[in-house]
Amino acid sequence: MSTAPDLASTFADAMPGISPGVYDERDFRAVAAIVYREAGIMLPSGKAMLVYSRLAPLVRASGLGTFAAYIRHVEVDAGELRKTINALTTNHTFFYREAHHFEHFARVARPQLLADLNHGEAVRMWSAGCSSGEEVFSLTMTMLGHDRHEGMQIARRDIRILASDIADHALKKASEGRYGAGDGDALPADLRQNWTSTQGKEMVIGPEARSLVQFKRLNLQGEWPMRRPFQVIFCRNVMIYFDQPTKDRLVARLAEALSPGGFLYIGHSERVSGPAEALLEPVGPTIYHRRGR
Repeated sequence: MSTAPDLASTFADAMPGISPGVYDERDFRAVAAIVYREAGIMLPSGKAMLVYSRLAPLVRASGLGTFAAYIRHVEVDAGELRKTINALTTNHTFFYREAHHFEHFARVARPQLLADLNHGEAVRMWSAGCSSGEEVFSLTMTMLGHDRHEGMQIARRDIRILASDIADHALKKASEGRYGAGDGDALPADLRQNWTSTQGKEMVIGPEARSLVQFKRLNLQGEWPMRRPFQVIFCRNVMIYFDQPTKDRLVARLAEALSPGGFLYIGHSERVSGPAEALLEPVGPTIYHRRGR
């Protein structure tokens, strides 16, 4: 992996008050190489200050004094490596983001899933890179639907939704299911009324929606322990941090993890390319259907 050629000027122009003895170009390159190796995330030279601001607290807490010493420690300490990856992931999302995906899911995928349930089949979905949970709970509420009585019955069926992320702090927030009262404003009013409650200044995800979701830490670049295919996968605004070969490998794996007839939803600026094109056909804006059903 290479970084942009203007790294030296980045440090010269944008690092006032930071001693080269504490953090320099070599340190940034070393961090960028570690994050790319471990998580597939690209850190261009413009992220040099972000790396400093996010890792400086860890460097101080370690008592090692310099980034170079901390990086050497990270390379031999799995716990510190995990903290480093956590610090350098981006976890920005919101409820009902890219609403057309949930509208398509409600109109096209959900009826197929209900038919599967009625034929005695299990339903399995995956929110890959779920961040702080807004996506997976938007999906879950959409699956339960606008009719609370029907949704209560659906919640008792064989439905499981995996929500995975590499960042421990994001998973912790997601698993708590508690958000600011205004965070759910983009949700359709009846979904919010049916599947959340208001407690003081918080919107709390209801037990029916929470019961369907299992949160797990998972590095998308590593081994996937799941063996059962999914009918629906959401992996949105995750690949924007990867280079093209990494994107192609990931989307090919996602396609393979879909059951025939399943749907893959990706971010608005992301595209399917590479080997996955043989398995997936576009059926809407950044919505793909696995061939074979």
